[in-house]
Amino acid sequence: MKKIQMVDLKGQYSQIKDVVNPAIQEVIETTSFINGPKVHEFQKNLEEYLNVKHVIPCANGTDALQIAMMGLGLKPGDEVITADFTFAATVEVIALLNLTPVLVDVNPDDFNINIDAIKKAITPKTKAIVPVHLFGQCADMEAIMDIAKAYNLFVIEDNAQAIGATYTYKDGTKAKAGTIAHVGSTSFFPSKNLGCYGDGGAIFTNDDDLAHTIRGIVNHGMYERYHHDVVGVNSRLDSIQAAVLDAKLPHLDDYCDRRREAANKYDAAFNNIDNIVTPFRTGSDDNHVFHQYTLKVKGVDRDALVKHLNAHDIPCGVYYPIPLHKQKAYADARYNETDFKVTNQLVKDVISLPMHTELDDEQIEYITSTLINFING
Repeated sequence: MKKIQMVDLKGQYSQIKDVVNPAIQEVIETTSFINGPKVHEFQKNLEEYLNVKHVIPCANGTDALQIAMMGLGLKPGDEVITADFTFAATVEVIALLNLTPVLVDVNPDDFNINIDAIKKAITPKTKAIVPVHLFGQCADMEAIMDIAKAYNLFVIEDNAQAIGATYTYKDGTKAKAGTIAHVGSTSFFPSKNLGCYGDGGAIFTNDDDLAHTIRGIVNHGMYERYHHDVVGVNSRLDSIQAAVLDAKLPHLDDYCDRRREAANKYDAAFNNIDNIVTPFRTGSDDNHVFHQYTLKVKGVDRDALVKHLNAHDIPCGVYYPIPLHKQKAYADARYNETDFKVTNQLVKDVISLPMHTELDDEQIEYITSTLINFING
């Protein structure tokens, strides 16, 4: 059995190197390293894939979130509601812009932001909601957009973990994750379903005026060289990373399908294990792209399980061990622990298993049997 990786980027690369290598070499030979043709090709191809009017590439997923908020013109003191159970980047950019983060609890099944908690958190100062499509599954965007319309709020999709996922509305119509809100953002960190070989990110919108503003922000506020019309940042996707992403984009749906297949095999192995709660799927199969395969374990010493798996050369992760409202940087006297019952339990129960496009049956059988043996004692 080959060595188990949390994410097997080398194995994935071996399947596409005949396309990736010449694309990288072309950038090097043309020396078009910044805003070169490869960036524009990737942008257009991603717009077509997502069926969105505007994709604005940038340097990383965290910048994408920050620039989206800057583009919307949010002001210091404006309140932005987001999920307590997620990576810190989501709340980090809110704080960096001197906005006021308002953390709320998540659902116990799909781990996404809780609709009732959003409604409860709205005040006259609320200006935006940031749902996170956690672990690759879409939040309840139809309900969130209804709330936003009722209260005249912006919605910014944090789609860093769900590129390629498809959201289905109640009437059966579909839209790609990241394209439903006023603006969406994503990360192309190497471990993502669509990942580059360094850092990268992008912002999505169907709003022409907002797209124009954002295109200036990512490039020092310039639309014409040395003419700074808006306050901007330096956040550009370099051409080598764009070349890698453009080579991988035609494979994205297949990558997501293969992750779903691996998830289904995990599910089958754990089907009759009472101490394990397998990932809940909301809606149709294409709503979840399994950036992570995250279990809940009940009546089990989760941290001892982590050590057991690692001792058997099985990598795993705990995403996330500390709620954002308990992080030193984001602690706030306004928060009441009773409002975070789900998150406070999830941080004790969750464990993520290896999940990537190169997982084979032998590896999955070894991972699942090793975990089950621990639980059964």
